[in-house]
Order: sequence, then C-alpha cells, then structure tokens
Amino acid sequence: MSGAGGTTAAARLLIHASRDVPVDTPRVPAREAARHELSKPMYHENDPNLLQRGLDRLWGWLGDLFATASNAAPGGPLGLIVLVAVILGLAAALWWRLGTPQRTTRPPEALFDDSPRSAAEHRTAAEAHAVAERWNEAVQERMRAIVRSLEERALLDPRPGRTADEAAAEAGRSLPAHEIPLRGAARDFDDVTYGGRTADRHTYLAMQALDLDIENAKPRLTTAARGAAE
Repeated sequence: MSGAGGTTAAARLLIHASRDVPVDTPRVPAREAARHELSKPMYHENDPNLLQRGLDRLWGWLGDLFATASNAAPGGPLGLIVLVAVILGLAAALWWRLGTPQRTTRPPEALFDDSPRSAAEHRTAAEAHAVAERWNEAVQERMRAIVRSLEERALLDPRPGRTADEAAAEAGRSLPAHEIPLRGAARDFDDVTYGGRTADRHTYLAMQALDLDIENAKPRLTTAARGAAE
C-alpha cells in the first residue's frame, strides 16, 4: 500500500514540476512568426518611399566616399576641399582657353550648292547679310563671290565639288600676290562653315576688300598663255 502510495505521490510531483517548466518554442518557427507579424501594413505606414530610400543610400555612399577621400588627402577634409577647388580651377581655365569643344570630324564640303549663281548675285546676297549683321552668312557668300568671279574671268576652271581651300590654292598660282590673303579667306570660310566659329564685321570687311582687290588685279600669265599671246 505504501509502495503504491509512494508511486502516486511521485507521479503527482512530476506532473506538477512539468507544469512549472516553461515550454521552449523552436527557433525557426519563432523567426517565421515574427517576420509574418512585422510584415503587416500597420507596422510600415510611416516607412520612407522607394525614392527616399534610394536618396538615403546615395547620400550615405557619398558620405562614405568623402570620408575615405578626406582620410587619404593631406590635411584631412580641409586638404580635400582645397584639392577639389584646384581641380575645378584648372578645368575652368582650360575651358576658357580652349573654348567649347567643336566637332572636327566633318569633312569639307563643296563651296557651291546645286543652284549656281553669278558673282554679282553672291555679292548682293553677302551685302544683304551684312546689313542684317549676319556675319557668318555674309562671309560665306563673299567667299563664293570671289571664287565665282575667278571662274568668270577664266582664272579658275569651273569645277563642281571644289572646296574653298582648293580654290585658294589654285587661284594663288595665277595671282601670287594674293595667295596668302586667299588662303586666309578660305580658312575664315571653313571656320564659320565647319568649325563652329562666329565671324564679325572685321572678318567680313577684310574679305570684301580682298574681293574688290582681286577684281582689279592682273593675273600672271602661265608659259602656255604667254606663248599664245605672242
């Protein structure tokens, strides 16, 4: 009897002890339960939007970069600021000295278009552009007037596709005293037509004076022409 009573008492003691021991929840299910709970919208009403999160990451990255650079630069943050200022100053000086980069890969095009005009017509167009202070167009038309006048005087053979440089080089053989001014005029034409430069009144007046001077110049006869004249 006492044995049975002792056994019963021991069982009761074990049951009571098991009730007092806390039950451990497995780690993985507990993590999943917490994640599920925190995923509810009520916990994310005040979260930043996608753009704000992206900006926060960007500023964080820039801050880390600045901190790394300041640690590497002599003098710390102040030295880094001075270094950046020097670089910006050099870039500004180069920009001022060289100007806006221009595309220089465009090949030279023909001096004249597909609608041929006389030298007088080109001069009239040049004067109209000059009155309106469209100096680029005025310079272009005056150069065309010079070359067309040389063709009309048979000092240049009419040739489709001729460029301003080619015309100046060929005309310089018949007008050696004007070879250098002609090459300069061709260079001005190319600068405003293909180089992105802007002409001014002085450039146009110089080309106008060259046109009038060439109009009254006497060409140098070649050996063949001199023999025919004799």
